[in-house]
Amino acid sequence: MPQINQLPEVFASQLFWLAVFFGLVFFVIGRGMVPKIRSTTVSRQDKISDDLAKAQAARAAADETEAAWRVRTDTARADAARIAQQAKQESAREAEVRIKQALDEIDANVDRARARIRASVQASRAEIEAVAAEAAQQMVEQLIGVKIDSKDAKEAVSAEFESASNRPRVASMVS
Repeated sequence: MPQINQLPEVFASQLFWLAVFFGLVFFVIGRGMVPKIRSTTVSRQDKISDDLAKAQAARAAADETEAAWRVRTDTARADAARIAQQAKQESAREAEVRIKQALDEIDANVDRARARIRASVQASRAEIEAVAAEAAQQMVEQLIGVKIDSKDAKEAVSAEFESASNRPRVASMVS
C-alpha cells in the first residue's frame, strides 16, 4: 500500500512543521506576549497593593476621626447635661423664690382678712350686746315693771356672752 509506504516521509515532514510551529509559538507567545502579561500582572498587583495601603491609611484616619468625633460628642453631651442640670437648679430656685413670695403674700392677705374678721366679729358682738342689753331692759321693764340701768343690762349681757363662749358647742360635740 502506497499510503503506508509514504508514512515515514509524511511523518518526518509533519514533525518538522510541528517543531517549526511550536518554536514560532514559543518565541511569539513566550518571548513576546508573556513578558507583557507578566509586567501587566505585576503592575496590577502593585496598584492593588498601593490601593490596599491607601485604604488602610484611610481607614486608620477615619478611625481617628471617628474617635475624635466620639470624644467631642461625649464632651458636648456632658456639657449639655451639665447646662440642663444648672438650668433645672436655677429654675427650681426661681420657682422657690416665687412660691415663697406668693406664700408671703397669701399669709399677709390671710392676716389682713383675720384682722378684718376679728374687727367685724368684735363690732358685731358689740352691736349684738347693745341690742341684747336694750332688749333685756325693755323685757324686764315690761315683765316686772322695773327700769334697769343700761350699764347694768350691758354688764349682765356681757357676762352671759362670756359664759356662753366658754361652754362647749353642740356642733363641735356632734362632729
